[in-house]
Amino acid sequence: MAPIIELRQLTKYFGGLPAVKTLDLQVEEHELLGLIGPNGAGKTTVFNLIAGALRPTSGELWFRQKRIDGLRPDKICKLGIARTFQVVKPFGEATVFDNVMVGALCHISNLAEAKKRTYEVLDLIGLSGSAYKVAKSLTLGDRKRLEFARALATQPPVLLLDEVMAGLTPTEANTMVALIRSLWEQGLTIIVIEHNMPAVMSLAKKILVLDHGEQIAYGDPKDVAKNPNVIKAYLGGEAC
Repeated sequence: MAPIIELRQLTKYFGGLPAVKTLDLQVEEHELLGLIGPNGAGKTTVFNLIAGALRPTSGELWFRQKRIDGLRPDKICKLGIARTFQVVKPFGEATVFDNVMVGALCHISNLAEAKKRTYEVLDLIGLSGSAYKVAKSLTLGDRKRLEFARALATQPPVLLLDEVMAGLTPTEANTMVALIRSLWEQGLTIIVIEHNMPAVMSLAKKILVLDHGEQIAYGDPKDVAKNPNVIKAYLGGEAC
C-alpha cells in the first residue's frame, strides 16, 4: 500500500543555509510519528513545507499519490492535511466557538452541520465550557487546545501537531497525550513535533530525528533514544 505522505529529496534553503536537506520520508496511513531534534533542526520547516506555507527549493511532496508541493495552504487543508502552530494563532476577538467553526466550514457548507461538528470537537477537546469566551481571554493551555480543535474541526485524515504540549502543566500534558493517542486509535495519521521527550517517546510508534535539516536517526523510539548521533545532537560532544 502506498504511503499517505511521501517526502522525496525535500530541500529548503533560506539564503545559502539549508533548513531541510534532501529529506526522504514515507508516512504510512494510521502512523503516529514523532519528529524531534534540537532547536533549529528544521522540524517546523518540514511542517511548513508539507502544509504549503513554504515552497521547497527542490524535491517533491506527495499526499495520497498526488503531488502537492507548490499548492496553497488552503488547497492542502482541503485535501486533508491539517496543522497546528508552535505559536498559537487564534482569532483573538472571536469566540472559541467561532474559531473552531472556521475549521468546520472547510469541508461542511451547511451551517447547521458545521455548528454540530463544532460542538462535537469542543466537547472532545474539553472546551465546551469555554465555547463563548473570547479566544484572547483563554489561558495558554486552553489556547493550545483551541489550536488543536480548529485543526481537528476540518476532519483531516492527517494531523500535524507542532509542540501542542509546550507550556502546559504536567496534568495538562498528560491530558493532551491521552487525546492524541485516542485520535490515533480512531484512525488518524499523526505527526508530532515535541520537546517533551517522555511524552513523545510514549506516544510515537516511530521517531524521526533531524539535526541541521538532515535525518540522523529513524525508527523505533527505544532504538532512537540509544542512538549515539541522537545523544550527541542533544547533549553535545561525544556520546558516552
